[in-house]
Amino acid sequence: MSPSLGESLGHVFRRPELFRQALTHRSFGADHNERLEFIGDAVLDCVIAMTLFHRFPQMPEGELSRLRANLVNKDTLHRLALSLDLGGSLRLGEGELKSGGATRPSILADALEALFGAVFIDAGFEAARGAIERVYAGEISGLERTGASKDAKTRLQEWLQGRRLPVPEYAIAGVGGEAHQQTFEVTCRIPALGITAAGTGPNRRAAEQAAAASAYEQVAGR
Repeated sequence: MSPSLGESLGHVFRRPELFRQALTHRSFGADHNERLEFIGDAVLDCVIAMTLFHRFPQMPEGELSRLRANLVNKDTLHRLALSLDLGGSLRLGEGELKSGGATRPSILADALEALFGAVFIDAGFEAARGAIERVYAGEISGLERTGASKDAKTRLQEWLQGRRLPVPEYAIAGVGGEAHQQTFEVTCRIPALGITAAGTGPNRRAAEQAAAASAYEQVAGR
């Protein structure tokens, strides 16, 4: 295991083969990470739901659901995977490696979920919860600092209005997937600041929220 990646997860694998499998893309071989990703996705949903439930005791169910969706979406997972330098540890097939697979958002997001699943299989729920909370510590703290009761679009609009700047422009950039399981991609543009951010979600509203969250991170960091 990469020492830095192990430190970030706070977990030492008793079965190192699970770690290798979690970082193995299907282009590399048959023993790839898709089944671990399936488990990791479910464990991540549960841990984030529990964390939000305890951190924000007065928040209604609808807001909790919205926050959870924003925290477990592919954009957030991709950003966290980049912060862990996960791409440097991935095992990819030659073609995928040459085409930039080590930096592809979907591959990085899936691998991070697979890692969470691998920790769960290796040592159980509490170990997985510890790893997830460790990786997500900054995201959760950010919610507490910025006011979790306001959604991303509201926070962004208030930030812009406070500086007498026009509201953002949202547009659908693409729709993919099967009819029963579509994925929307939306762009959020702030022409006055030269900012364009993207977000994805299972519907337009969720994708707009993800794009707004990404844009807010850019403007708040200025």
